[in-house]
Amino acid sequence: MSAHHASHLHAHKKGDAQHLHYREERQLGILLTALLLTFLFAGVEVFAGFWAESLALISDAGHMVTDAASLGLALLAQIIAKRPPSEKHSFGFGRAESLAAFINGLAMLLLVVWIAVEALSRFNAPHDVQGQTVTIVAALGLCINIVVAWVLSKDKKSVNTRAALVHVMGDLLGSVAALIAGLVIQYTGWMQIDPILSLFVCVLVLRSTIEVLKESYHFLMQGVPHHINYVAVGADLRAVSGVLAVHDLHVWEMTPGEPALIGHVEIRDLQDWPETLRRIHLVLREKHQIDHVTLQPEMPS
Repeated sequence: MSAHHASHLHAHKKGDAQHLHYREERQLGILLTALLLTFLFAGVEVFAGFWAESLALISDAGHMVTDAASLGLALLAQIIAKRPPSEKHSFGFGRAESLAAFINGLAMLLLVVWIAVEALSRFNAPHDVQGQTVTIVAALGLCINIVVAWVLSKDKKSVNTRAALVHVMGDLLGSVAALIAGLVIQYTGWMQIDPILSLFVCVLVLRSTIEVLKESYHFLMQGVPHHINYVAVGADLRAVSGVLAVHDLHVWEMTPGEPALIGHVEIRDLQDWPETLRRIHLVLREKHQIDHVTLQPEMPS
């Protein structure tokens, strides 16, 4: 069956949910702008980090390289998420955003581990860091990261964009730490400040990274949306006039921010099902913000 012939199967008629199964409103320009700014400066900072032998600057450079990759992945995911449902993907491609966010979180964890191990090794064998180079490059990196964070903050709806923003905020902290390290080394010659501030940044970034991983993992595992009380939904369904019992009930999100519900409902009289279903829809929309509902009526066994 061709995509054209299958398109009517995804259509919503009167009384159905109104969402589109794809992310029509995504602002791709936001991610593209952030990607270009980050990628262009990442090359500069990587070179300068190794040239100056500064772990704080290398960690900031690593953040920016990871940011560039994560932003590219986020951009690709949002392009994919805009595709409408097909005969092979009837729910659309909205999950691509959370998958990208989860991968970005894992990449950030690996980077944090590497920086922490390298920082600990430098306590015993400090490197001769070029403080002035670190200060100049870190100051430029801080300006770039502020601009990128401001650009990304315009899209607050996408978990994928928020995951990319976590990377950038971590990188911003890394730039601040590298700037402080450069100034301290430049004016005092105390090399230990470099690994100390690198570990500090790792701790701050780790918390945000774990939150992104938890959120994206929960979505990918079809968890009940955080704003919905699964037990309360079941109780409210049973309280609807004409409903005797509810079983095989499932609540999840097909795409971020768009919950769905399926289940079996035992009713007194099948002839009353249209009116009972209308009352159920009303309760689910008003009390739980659930619009996509598929229920199978049954008579008591």
